[in-house]
Amino acid sequence: MAHPHGHFVWYELVTTDVDAAKAFYAEVMGWEVRDVSAPGMTFTLFTVGGTPVSGLMRLPEPARKRGAGPYWAGYVGVDDLDATADRIRRLGGAFHGPPTVIPDTSRFSVFSDPQTATLGLLQAMDRDHVKPAEINAPGHVGWHELIAADCDKALAFYGEVFGWRKVDGDSAAGAYQPFSVDGKTIGGMIAKPPTVPASFWHYYFNVADIDAAGRRVTASGGQILDSPLESPGGAWIVQCIDPQGAVFALAGERNRNAVGYFERPRSRDPSDPRSRRWSW
Repeated sequence: MAHPHGHFVWYELVTTDVDAAKAFYAEVMGWEVRDVSAPGMTFTLFTVGGTPVSGLMRLPEPARKRGAGPYWAGYVGVDDLDATADRIRRLGGAFHGPPTVIPDTSRFSVFSDPQTATLGLLQAMDRDHVKPAEINAPGHVGWHELIAADCDKALAFYGEVFGWRKVDGDSAAGAYQPFSVDGKTIGGMIAKPPTVPASFWHYYFNVADIDAAGRRVTASGGQILDSPLESPGGAWIVQCIDPQGAVFALAGERNRNAVGYFERPRSRDPSDPRSRRWSW
């Protein structure tokens, strides 16, 4: 088993309508739904073949009153939450309250990096029970993306905190900066356009057929923000919003012999950062 420190290990959707979110993602992603609520806390697991891939919880009312909306959150595994938290504070990050304990399971905490993008830390009571995310598996998160005000500073920060490293050698990526942990490329960073108000983390979910998944998104009340874009690795990606307003993305294959659900986009220069459009 790969060591979980520095790897994404968990994801949660925080939303305003739990029942509607269950129905939407079950239809779009084919996820099964499992209720694991406890006294005083309502919580749902999304699973694939019985394996948990993410969680679902209601947006707390105080956060909603402060203007927070639905969002997807990612958690990175750490060996020592307290030591990692001290390092984050020293490097200019800030925490959203003290660590939370899940009895006999884990401790977790949520922080904002120096550019205000939010991410979680998770330390398992038994490290062998936490695995790095299976980024190549169907129905799982396959890519992690930071839209940052300054990618160089962001990479330096996360390098100090998690040991992430810059991935060199892809000249076609242009301004897009992939990063790795333990030699495995797990995500990328790109400078945010002026129209995007703040830095944030963005998650891509693996689907088998991007056209079929796009049909499911719109048929279930979600929105597609742009035509599919072919990534340097060959997968097609689309940016989406669920019915409650949480942003996410899909990545999958297209039928090479047919246009499919989407109108095939015009050819774009992948070295031009404007080819990656963020319209929300």
